[in-house]
Amino acid sequence: MNIFNHFYYFKSAIPPRICDMIIEYGKSEKKREELAVIGGYGVDRNVNTDPLPKEQIDDLKKTRDSKVVWMSDQWIYKEIQPYIIMANKGAGWNFDWDFSEACQFTIYRKNQHYDWHCDSWDKPYEQGPQKGKIRKLSVTVSLTDPNEYKGGELEFDLRNKDPNKGPNVVTCKEILPKGSLVVFPSFVWHRVKPVTEGTRYSLVIWSLGAPFK
Repeated sequence: MNIFNHFYYFKSAIPPRICDMIIEYGKSEKKREELAVIGGYGVDRNVNTDPLPKEQIDDLKKTRDSKVVWMSDQWIYKEIQPYIIMANKGAGWNFDWDFSEACQFTIYRKNQHYDWHCDSWDKPYEQGPQKGKIRKLSVTVSLTDPNEYKGGELEFDLRNKDPNKGPNVVTCKEILPKGSLVVFPSFVWHRVKPVTEGTRYSLVIWSLGAPFK
C-alpha cells in the first residue's frame, strides 16, 4: 500500500455526451434535490421531508453550502468504476473494497463551497448495506466545461491536517477539463473553493470496504 500518492487523475476520461446526460438527469430530478449535509447534522436524513432548523442550516453553510441529488443507476457506475480500479492499482494503494455508495450529483452555484474535510469517519457504518465498512476511495468527476463557471477549485491539503506539518495545499488543475476525474484515499483532506460565477456540476462516488488493519 502506497499512502504517499495523494490522488490519481484521468483527464477528459468521461465523454462529454455522458457528462451532459448526468447533468440533465440531475437537473430533471428537481424534487429530489436537497441541501448537502455533513456529520453532526444528520447525514442519513432527507432534509426536504425532515428539514433542519434555520440556525443549524446557517451554521452548516459556513462549512458546506451546495445542493445534491442521489443517484444509484448502474449505467453511471459502469462509466466510473473502471477508473477507480485503475487508480487504486496505478497509485499503489491496492485498497480492498467491495461496495459503492449512491452517487452524489453535486450542484455548486454562485458563492457555494465545501470547506476543508475528509470523506472517511473513524468508525465503520453501523447500519444499512454498508454496515461494518468505511469509505476507502473517493472519486470526483468534473461534469462542467471550465468556461461555464469560475472559482470552485478542488484543493488537497497534503499534510492531512497534521499540526506538526506546515500547509501543503495543491490545486487539482488536472480535473478542470470536462469529463476529467480524480481518485483519492477518502482520508485525504480536501475542499471546494467558492464558485464566483456560473454553476459547477460534479459527481462523487465512494468505494467502501472493511476497516484498515
